[in-house]
Amino acid sequence: MKRNAYVAGHFYPSDEFQLIKELKRLLTQPVESIIRSIAVIAPHAGYVYSGEVAGSVYSSVSIPDRLVLMGPSHHHIEAHFGLMGQGSWSTPLGDVPIDTALAARILGKSDLISDDSQAHAGEHSLEVQLPFLRYLNPDIAIVPITHTYYASYSDLEELGHAVAAAILEEAAEVLIVVSTDMSHQVSQETAKRKDFMAIEQIKALDPKGLFDVVQREQISMCGFQAVTSALVAAKDLGAECAELIRYQTSGDVTGDTSSVVGYAGVRIS
Repeated sequence: MKRNAYVAGHFYPSDEFQLIKELKRLLTQPVESIIRSIAVIAPHAGYVYSGEVAGSVYSSVSIPDRLVLMGPSHHHIEAHFGLMGQGSWSTPLGDVPIDTALAARILGKSDLISDDSQAHAGEHSLEVQLPFLRYLNPDIAIVPITHTYYASYSDLEELGHAVAAAILEEAAEVLIVVSTDMSHQVSQETAKRKDFMAIEQIKALDPKGLFDVVQREQISMCGFQAVTSALVAAKDLGAECAELIRYQTSGDVTGDTSSVVGYAGVRIS
C-alpha cells in the first residue's frame, strides 16, 4: 500500500529538483550544534511560511534511520490514534517505507491505537515533514500516527507511554518527530503572548502543563495533543532538556501582522 503525496505542489514543490533547491535553502540556517535528540517539534504550513522554522530545527539534529511521526488530523478520523502499519509514503524524493516491526510493536502497547491507513488520507501535518527527513537521510523508515482532536489527557498519556515502551525495546536509535503549528488567525502580538505560554510548558517538559494551558488560554495550537503525548514519551525515554531553536509567525514572512499563524521549532534531548 502506497500513500500518495497529497499536498506536493501546494505546500512544497512537487518537482524533485525544485524541492531539493528549496530544501538546501531552508536547511542552511545557522545552529549551535547538531546533536542526537529524542524528539523534535516542527511546523507544518507551506514551506514559504514555516519552512525556515522547520529547516532550522532539522538542521540542529542528526536524523536516524527510524522515526515515529506524530501529528494532528485536520479531518475527521474514525481511529482514536491512527497508525499506518505497512506500505510506504510517496515523496518527490522517493518513497519512504513504513517500519512494520516498530509499528506492530507500538500497536501492541495500547488498544487506543488502530492500524488505519485512512486516518492519513489527505492529511498534510506529517507529509510536509518527510521531504526534510528524506533529504537529510535517504534511508529513513517511519511509523506515522495521527491524533483525533477528541483525545483526553489520559488518552495522550497512554499513547506516549506506549510509544516510549516500544522504542525502549528497539536496539536502534529512534527519533520522535512531532508536527504542530501554534496560534491561528490572531494578531502577531496575541500569537506571541499565547504561544510562549505553551512553549514554556514544552521547555519545562511538562505535558500536563501544556495540555492545561492550551485549554485554559484557548490557544489555537492544532497539534498540542500530539506534542503532549510526545512529551510523555520523551520523558520516559530520559529527556532532560527542551530547547526552542526558532520561532516566527506568518506575519514575519507576509508583513501582515493582523492575522497570523505561529510556528515553533523545538529540540528535545
